Formats: sequence, structure tokens, C-alpha cells
Amino acid sequence: MKRWLQIVVVILIAGAVYYGVRAFRSKAMAPDVPTVSARQGTFQVTVSVRGSLNPVRSVQIQAPRISGLIIASLAPSGSLVHAGEVVATFDSGTAKDVQVSDLATLNQAKAQLAQVQAQAKITDQQDALDLATDENAVAKAKLNVVLKSVQSAIDGKEAKLALGMAEEQLKVEKATVQSHKASSAAQIATDLRSEEKAQADYDLISKQIEEMTVHAPITGHITYLMNHSNGHDNEAPFKVGDSVWGNGAFAEIPDMKTLQVLAKVSEVTRGQLLAGQPIRMTLDSLPELPIRGRILSISALTEPDFGTTWPPPQVFRVNASIDQFSPRMQPAMNGSVDVVTKRIPNAIIVPAEAIFPIEGKPNVYVQNGDHFTPAPVSVLARSADNAAVSGIQAGTRIALKQPQPGKIKH
Repeated sequence: MKRWLQIVVVILIAGAVYYGVRAFRSKAMAPDVPTVSARQGTFQVTVSVRGSLNPVRSVQIQAPRISGLIIASLAPSGSLVHAGEVVATFDSGTAKDVQVSDLATLNQAKAQLAQVQAQAKITDQQDALDLATDENAVAKAKLNVVLKSVQSAIDGKEAKLALGMAEEQLKVEKATVQSHKASSAAQIATDLRSEEKAQADYDLISKQIEEMTVHAPITGHITYLMNHSNGHDNEAPFKVGDSVWGNGAFAEIPDMKTLQVLAKVSEVTRGQLLAGQPIRMTLDSLPELPIRGRILSISALTEPDFGTTWPPPQVFRVNASIDQFSPRMQPAMNGSVDVVTKRIPNAIIVPAEAIFPIEGKPNVYVQNGDHFTPAPVSVLARSADNAAVSGIQAGTRIALKQPQPGKIKH
């Protein structure tokens, strides 16, 4: 029994030694250099620049053509407003007082006109009655002349005299009727003009009050222009309480349908870009929302870029389209723009950090067990993170760091 126990202990010790040596050898053979496999695929040669979202068209919002305007309320700056929504109101207290006064004047003018028209109607009726009475008197006088002339010459003369007086009275009455008509017409015309003026004043102030509520002309994110009334050093965007000139612009809404990517590039970068090349933009504030499009145009001449450096560098303007618009996009958002200048199909792609210069030529370190062998490669194209090479096969394990001299076999 004791002998069997000794045999078991010897076996256990031998097994422990075996597995210990095996683990030690495995650890010694494992390379301490991170590696990666070369892969095959389409390699995109890109140029990276900075860019921003820029609307081609913006619609300015103007105050009504009224003097003494003071802003009473504004939609939040940068907020999304829809066409027809109220974006600003101006203080209408004084205008409403004027509107009440103008309404009272209008009602008084209407009452005065109605009174004059009624009086003219009464006068016309009275004149018509008087005229009919005088015409009847003339007719009776003419009949009396005939009758009296038959009776005697003296009675005939008296009748003719009476006829003459009746005819003169008729003439006077006709003249009086014409005078009354002219006087009534003149008074009605005067009061009618007064009513029209009062109506025009009331309509004008009512329209001005209506215009003091400003609506968005299009859908977009509203921004407010700078108020220069306090001098250049104190200028700031328009806010509640500020005065605005009549018909002056105080806000604008970019037309989001015309949103494009704008990049400003140097002369060196300009030489690599062409209209029609695809772009991909990653916004700083919305990295999860990639923007894709194509270059639309590149300016023919340079312009100064007034940024943080002085003197300002000369740059070219590059405008690119946006394939799909998102409501989360806002003008002036910044980000990085990658322009695909070339595509290499079936390329062998390796990380750029896996290429090391040996005697001035690019090489990669190919893993062979626990050692690495330098292999010369030709760099076909390079981006910020990767490179397209020839000289190795897809799937080859290569080092990401410079191996120690003891790990390198030529």
C-alpha cells in the first residue's frame, strides 16, 4: 500500500513538472508584440478637411413699416419654426389706443354723414311738395286768366297779373330746389370724404397692429441679426425690448432645402479635388449622423479666410451636396469632411502604423511563430489610418509595433 502511494506521488509530481514546462515554453514563445491580419478590400484614398453646414439661401424677416417699434416677444434663437408660425411680436399698446380713437372718429363721421343724408332727403321731399304747390298755382292762374278775360277786360288784366306772380314764384321755387340740391350734395360729399378718411385711418392702424405680429415665411431654424444701434463695440443680436427701425431686418431663417457642406481648403488640397467626388462628413456634435454627398463646385479664385491666424490664409471654397437631410442638422454645424479622391479595388490593406522604414524603404514585420521577418512592401496609397500595399498576401499576420531585435529574423 505504501509503495502504491509513492508511485502516485511520483506520477503527480511528473505531471506538474510537465505542465509547468509546457506553460513556460508557451509563454516564452508567445510574442509580446500586437499583431493584425492584412485584409483585402476596396481601399479609398481620402483627403480630410474641416467643413460646416451652410445654407445657400436665407430669408430675412423684416419689421413692419412703422416707426417706434419695440420688440415684445421673440421665438428662441436657433429654434425650429414652421412656415406661418408667430416668431415675433411688437408692442402694440400705443397703436391700440390710436385704433380706439380712430374707431370713435369713424363712428362719428358715419353718424354725421347719415344725419346729413337724412336731412337732404327731408329737404328734397319738402322742395318737391313746394314745387308741386307752385306748379298747381300757375295752372290755376292760367285757367283763371281765360275765365276772367271773358267776363271783363279789367278782370282779365288782374288775372294775368296774378298769373305772372305765380310764374315768378314757380321760378323762385325751382331755383330754391336747385340750391338745396347743390348744398346737400356738397355737404354729403364733404362728410363722405371725412368718413373715407376716418375709415382709411382706422384700416391703416388696424393693419399696422396686425403686422406687429410677425410670422415665419418659411420653415427653418431662426437666428437673429446683430443690433448695431448701440455702436460697434456693444452690438448684440436683437432681443426683447430692443427698438427696430421700420421695415428693418431683425432676423433670418436659412432655407434648409438649400443646405450644403462648405469647406475651405488650401492650394495643395485643392489640387486633389474634383467636382463629383463623393464626400462623407462627421459632425462634431452629431457623430452618429453621417452626411454623404458629392462635391458640387470649387471656387476658381482664392479668398482670405479670416479665422484665428493673421495674416489670413488664402483658401478655396468647396461646396458639396447633402444626399439626405435630417431635421437635426442646423446651419453652422462643424465637422470633419473626408473626400474620396480615388478607389483601389482588391487592395491589400494594413494599418498605417504597421509600416516601418528599413534603410529608407517601407517594410512590414511578418509573424513566423515567435519571431518576425521583415518583408518589403510598396505603398500604393495611404490615408490617416490605413495604407494599401503590395508585396504580402491577405491574411498575413504583421506586427503593429517594432519588435525587439531578438525577435527579428532576416
